[in-house]
Amino acid sequence: MIRRLFYMTLGASLAVWVMRKLESLRPDHVARRTAHQVRDFAGDVRAMAASRENELRARHGLGTVGHITNDVKDGR
Repeated sequence: MIRRLFYMTLGASLAVWVMRKLESLRPDHVARRTAHQVRDFAGDVRAMAASRENELRARHGLGTVGHITNDVKDGR
């Protein structure tokens, strides 16, 4: 009796875990995660580019550039 209850609980837990994993692979979830990761990557690239530009400007005696914001519209 205890053995049956154990295996039934194990099977139910495994089924819930598998369903959650399969649900996370749905196209809308994958697209949302990918878009978020691309946004984070682009932000990191912009920050590193601004940092490098400030470093080069300081090395060559030019003024530093302020913080780059994403408020600039580029006509797209």
